[in-house]
Amino acid sequence: MARMKKADVEVFFQRLSDALPEPKGELVYDSAFTLLVAVVLSAQATDVGVNRATGPLFKAADTPAAMLALGEDKVRDYVRTIGLFRNKAKNVIQLSQQLLDRHGGEVPDTREELEALAGVGRKTANVVLNNWFAQPTIAVDTHLFRVSNRTGLAPGKTPLAVETLLEKRVPEHFMLHAHHWLILHGRYVCKARKPDCPRCRVSDVCRFKDKTVA
Repeated sequence: MARMKKADVEVFFQRLSDALPEPKGELVYDSAFTLLVAVVLSAQATDVGVNRATGPLFKAADTPAAMLALGEDKVRDYVRTIGLFRNKAKNVIQLSQQLLDRHGGEVPDTREELEALAGVGRKTANVVLNNWFAQPTIAVDTHLFRVSNRTGLAPGKTPLAVETLLEKRVPEHFMLHAHHWLILHGRYVCKARKPDCPRCRVSDVCRFKDKTVA
C-alpha cells in the first residue's frame, strides 16, 4: 500500500477536525477509575454493550475500594452480557486491589504503571492516558488499524507498527485527538465490509484503490 503524501496527511486531519473539533470516545465514565474499568471490559466488545453493563455496575461501585467490597461474583453478574466476562471480572477485582496497594487507590498516569495492572495492555493504557490525562497517545484498535492501512495514512502489519508510524506522521497539533478521529471515521464511514466513500470527507487524499460508489 502506497503511503499518503505528507501534505495530504495535513489535509486529512484538518478536514476531520473541521467536522468534529472536539471528538469524544463513546464509553461512559466519570473518573479515571471508571474509565479504566470500562476500557478493560471493552476488549472484543462494543461500547454500547459495555455501557449497558457498566451503568448499573458503577452505581454499585465506582472506586477501587467499593469494587473490592462488591466482590468478584457480583462484578461477574453485572458484566455477564459482555464477552469474556469471567476473566474480565477477575481482572477488575485484581486491578482494584493493585490500585489500592500500589497507588493509594488512584489511577497512575504513566504507560508503564498502567500496563502493570491486571487486564491492561498497551491499547488500554493509551486510551486512559489520552482520554483522562490528555496525553497525545494513540490506541490502535481494529477500526484505527484498518483506516491507517486502507487509506495509506500509516500502513503497518501490526498495531504497534501502525502506532509507531502514526506518531511520526500525524502533525503535532492534531495528535491529541487523532485517536478519536480515526476510530470514529472507521466506525461510521470507513467501515470494514463496505467503506462509505461517497460520504467520506477525505476520499480524494485516500490511497485506497477500490473506492465504493454511490
